[in-house]
Amino acid sequence: MEHFCKLAKQKAGGPVALAKAIGGVSPQAVSQWKRVPVGRVLELERIVGISRHHLRPDIFGAPPMEEDEC
Repeated sequence: MEHFCKLAKQKAGGPVALAKAIGGVSPQAVSQWKRVPVGRVLELERIVGISRHHLRPDIFGAPPMEEDEC
């Protein structure tokens, strides 16, 4: 989870850019995230393209298997 949170910040262009894209959250708060807050997961999924299943598997479950993995 922590890895994907860090990756989301990087893909967005850093905490400042991510905070600006989300709106209503400070860059300082985003910098402190070890895991994405539940209320922000769907927004982050839309903004950076990382699946909610990767961002918060504890809430959304493991990522669905690809057909190739079956």
